[in-house]
Order: sequence, then C-alpha cells, then structure tokens
Amino acid sequence: MITKLSSHQKGFNTKLSSLLSWKSVSNKDVVNTVEEIINTIRSKGDKALIDYSIKFDGVKAKSMADLMISQEELEKSFNGLSDKQKNALSVAAERIKSYHLKQNQQTWSYTDKDGTKLGQKITPLDRVGLYVPGGKASYPSSVLMNAIPAKVAGVGELIMVVPTPNGKTNQLVLAAAYISGVDMVITVGGAQAIAALAYGTESVPKVDKIVGPGNIYVATAKRAVFGQVGIDMIAGPSEILIICDGNTDPDWIAMDLFSQAEHDEEAQSILLCPDKAFIDEVEKSIERLLPSMDRKDIIKTALKDRGALIHTKDMDEAIAISNRIAPEHLELSVENPEALLDSIKHAGAIFMGKYTCEALGDYCAGPNHVLPTSGTARFSSPLGVYDFQKKSSLIMASRESANTLGKIAATLADGEGLQAHAKSAEYRVNKRNHPGRA
Repeated sequence: MITKLSSHQKGFNTKLSSLLSWKSVSNKDVVNTVEEIINTIRSKGDKALIDYSIKFDGVKAKSMADLMISQEELEKSFNGLSDKQKNALSVAAERIKSYHLKQNQQTWSYTDKDGTKLGQKITPLDRVGLYVPGGKASYPSSVLMNAIPAKVAGVGELIMVVPTPNGKTNQLVLAAAYISGVDMVITVGGAQAIAALAYGTESVPKVDKIVGPGNIYVATAKRAVFGQVGIDMIAGPSEILIICDGNTDPDWIAMDLFSQAEHDEEAQSILLCPDKAFIDEVEKSIERLLPSMDRKDIIKTALKDRGALIHTKDMDEAIAISNRIAPEHLELSVENPEALLDSIKHAGAIFMGKYTCEALGDYCAGPNHVLPTSGTARFSSPLGVYDFQKKSSLIMASRESANTLGKIAATLADGEGLQAHAKSAEYRVNKRNHPGRA
C-alpha cells in the first residue's frame, strides 16, 4: 500500500527524487486552457465569468448579482451555526489574530552622523483577492489564515472568491468570511476567478495581490498573472514529513500521515525513523485504520503514489534527509524536539513533540497554515502580515549631507558614464547651490 525504503539501499537517492517529483503546474494542456480562460475574461469580463461559472460549477446565474454574497448573508451564516461551531471559529480567529499581531511591521527612521535621515515606510496593500477552494473539500480555516493577517496588516479591501459547485454554499466558509472581516464575497472559482481578480471586470475590482490555495488550474493561473499582480506562492500538493524516534504510538503516526493524504490524491506523507520495528508497526496501523476513514480512497491513492516509510541509519541522517526534502509540515515526534531545532534548516512549519499533531496548526494553534510546498521552504516562508504590506525607502539629505554624498554619487555616476546623474548630485554640493535659493 505504501512504499517502504531504506536510506542505505542501492538507488535510494534516485527513488527519493522520483517520489518527491511534482511538475503538474508545467502541464502544457493545463497552461493552454488557463491562457484561453484568462484571455476570455480580459476581453468579455462579467459575461465570461458568468458563462464559466455555469459551465464548470453548474451554477444557475443570469447576472453577477446571482454570484454575489451580501454582508447580511455572511452574518446570517455565522449566526446560524451551532454554539460549538461559533466558539471554535471565534477561538481560532482570536488565536490567529494574536499570533499575527506580533508580525506587524512599523515605519522606522534614523538620522546618521552627517545629518541624512534614512528609514522605511510600511504601507498596507490597498486591495487583496483571496481564493478559497470549494471542490473536493471546503476550507473555512483557509479563510481565517488568509483574511486575518491581511486585516491585521491594514489591507483596505479584501475580496474573497470561492467556487460553489452546483450552487451550494458552505455555511462555515461564509461564517469564517464574516468573522474575518472579508469585504466582498463572489461565488466564482478556477482560473476564471484568478483572471477576474488580476485584471478586473465590470463587477470585480482589480486587486493588487492574490493569495490562497487552489487546484492545478488555480495554481497555473496565479503563475500566469504574476507580475500583473502579486501572489503569495505557487502551492503544490499538501505535504507532511514526520521524524520519529519510535517512542510515539504508531496509531498516532499513521493518523498524522492520513491527515495530509486525505487532502487529495497527490498529497505527500513521509515518515523517517531509525527504528525498523517501529516502521513495521506504523505500517500495520495504516492497514488497520484505513478502512475506517471517510476519505479512504483518496488516502490510499496518495499513500500508494507519493507516500513512504523510510528507515534511516540514525536521527542525524533523518534530519539530513528532511533538510533535503524541505517539507511543508515537519513533525518532530521525538522526546526532546528542541534539541533538534538547530539542525533543521528547511521547513514551512515545525511541530515539536509527540503531542503536537499537524492538525493543530491547520486550525487553531495560531501560526499560519499557508506554507511553502514542493521544496520551496528552502527559500520561502509561511504567509504572514508582511505579505500584505510593502516597504518604501525613506531618504532625506540635509544641506551638509548633500555636500558629502553628492561628491560620492557624482564620482560613481561619472564612472558609469551617466552625466545627468553626476550633475544632479553636483548641483547640490555647497559650492554649487543656486544663488538665493540655497
């Protein structure tokens, strides 16, 4: 059912590379389809958006008004939840907000010894588009994780798009939009929704940045519109990597592997462990627990195609392999996880200790669950408040510092053959100040 590998077997590195490979965003057929959709949205606007929603989502819409969700409807969705659901959303939202408030950046400046004032101005984005999946599963947690840091950052307007297959909305998703302060909700999805956000239509305002996960068409569309707008990342399938010392209940580990595999058939679940007997126990747990899972067919396919139980020589080798993989979610299911932290170089989020399952991070721990996938944790970070703010450099020269810096700038500009640059700086050197206007 799931691949079992040993780090010291012949051809291990080749097998691991094959297991980690994911190139769906480069699929030419998908790219061509997405390009056609984007061009159609750009040329036909609302009409194309309505037509695509009817075609792909099976909705019955005659106008854009049929695809809009009012603030009253969002509030009604929240109020209609059970007390248990309201409490869960509210507590999760508050924890996420508390965590992200600590990321808020502030404008700063200083004056150096020659009188030049330097600094950085922090400005929130004006308008952001949030894509929320609505296909195989609905994700109110994604609404919280994307919308709350945007609002903490001070984003002026947050527009959420979410597909509604056959016109069916998800109450929890709409309730999450309400509690997160989303300004506009439009029930459209796919590449057409990304195109509408990136270029605008008669009814959909053009945004500055698009965030949120989606299927291969959404990911490909985000890549295509990047440059026209900003994007958070090109998200691949969900991943979990568990490093275990063999002292955790094997049922816990099996279920943790399931927790990512149930997302979709391309999700990846990997266990690294130096205890071969424990790996065998986890395999038994997988076989015993799988039939009881509602999404067992999806889990089975994901584990079979992209999952692995890997026996390592020791914990040091497990960490080295983990750093090579650079996983989205890394569980350190060991007795003393903090002792391993200095050795972990690449991971989107690190879950420390056997009581810290990845699912806590997905919903309510506080840190963001939008994380780099497919090895991009080598150079990327979790979504945060900083993704919804931009920085402007501040420079103010005094008369004295213009004299010093002007000479330096003019010398360097002359060296580059840029005469106007040099003259512009030289004009502000004290001896060249314009008479009567200095």
